[in-house]
Amino acid sequence: MATGAQEGWYDDGSGTTRWWDGQNWTDQVQSPKPATGGLGGMVGRIEAEAVAGGRPRPAPEGMSYVVLQVILKEKLWGTGSGNLTELEKAINAQAALGYRLHTITTAASGSKGLGGGDRIQATMIFERIS
Repeated sequence: MATGAQEGWYDDGSGTTRWWDGQNWTDQVQSPKPATGGLGGMVGRIEAEAVAGGRPRPAPEGMSYVVLQVILKEKLWGTGSGNLTELEKAINAQAALGYRLHTITTAASGSKGLGGGDRIQATMIFERIS
């Protein structure tokens, strides 16, 4: 964990959401939410995993890198997608935890349907600053 990382709930690298007290991992974990069935449940889980992948978090203990994925949405009509703001938020939040952006890549990840515009997946690798 980066020195100076703020206390909060983070993925501890094992897929478990655990409380970081600002200096150490604690034994406090959050229970996973119950799965919702059907197509709506599947879509909800996919979207939740995409959002969780973009949340700032420390690297697992003994590791120096964190990988975040942010789903960016292109507007079908109008101007200004807000994507740069979303990327800035993710990068600045991770920087506050003691990491710098090492690599960023993008890939098309489909469409949300009529009027929803295309989605782009940005994968960012952050390196812990010693």
